[in-house]
Amino acid sequence: MRPLIRRFLEDDSAATAIEYGLIATLISLAIFGSAGNFANVLEILWNDNSDRIVEGLNR
Repeated sequence: MRPLIRRFLEDDSAATAIEYGLIATLISLAIFGSAGNFANVLEILWNDNSDRIVEGLNR
């Protein structure tokens, strides 16, 4: 029974999976954060272009 417990305590193969999970989480958070910023910039550009088109048509 002791060798089984010792082998279980020394086994760190699951730690690698946890690390990969944390890395994937951080990457996905970075992607979502930048996508939100990108959407805000696109909205500003779209509204600016829309306003310019309306001004041009009203002349």
